[in-house]
Amino acid sequence: MNVIVVDDEPLALRGIGRLVREAAETGEVREFSLPRAALAYAREHRVDAAFLDIEMPGMSGLELAKALKDENPDTHIVFATSYDQYALDAFAVRATGYLLKPARLEDVRRELTFIYGEQRECARRPGIVRVRTFGGFEAEVDGVPLSFRRSKSKELLALLVDRRGCSVTTREACAVLWEDAPYSASQRSYFQNVAADLRAALAAAGAEAALVRSRNSLAIDPALIDSDSYRFIEGDPVAVNAYRGDYLPAYSWAEYSVGSFLRAH
Repeated sequence: MNVIVVDDEPLALRGIGRLVREAAETGEVREFSLPRAALAYAREHRVDAAFLDIEMPGMSGLELAKALKDENPDTHIVFATSYDQYALDAFAVRATGYLLKPARLEDVRRELTFIYGEQRECARRPGIVRVRTFGGFEAEVDGVPLSFRRSKSKELLALLVDRRGCSVTTREACAVLWEDAPYSASQRSYFQNVAADLRAALAAAGAEAALVRSRNSLAIDPALIDSDSYRFIEGDPVAVNAYRGDYLPAYSWAEYSVGSFLRAH
């Protein structure tokens, strides 16, 4: 795991850096006294977690957190500050943790234990289709992105993930995927090609079991899908912090599901 520590006060920077190194199980810890230098680093390297001071000249920790999330929404943000009045602001930028200085080793270890635990949960489930629906739609198995021959095949998977295990008939799927086109035999035939491509993509990744087929309908098995949207509904704080109202933004039909996230929290 790659961790950065950012604080404009040298003593505080060294202190938090030392605690993170002592608490971290594996990976690399880099220290930055300048927020913009940390952001430049994050644009070239994946940052899994960032421990940030809040009050810094030029760019505040809150601004840096937002910029880091823009680069990688999965980056965990932990604020380490001398002031407690920023807690609500920290929540607004989807922070994972909030530590008051002087931070203690057990506090830092607790935050890292939570982050490591979330990463292990995904790593120990081989063959699971990991899906990102916030900020876009991507799907992978064991760290390898699924490869689709047709863009509609990818959209069909997104639709099935959105339905969370409920079956979708051929006619229903066509009405969503081609909302402006009348249902016809040629459309039904093309949909069969789209569905076959989806099956092939999952089979090539060793995850064909995630697709549940019955006569004239398709569904996914939610137990074989690790989706940020599913974890959000379950109340997982990492998923809740990652959501910015941008659920499956490429697909207009997904707008109807946004209300379920508002009701969930």
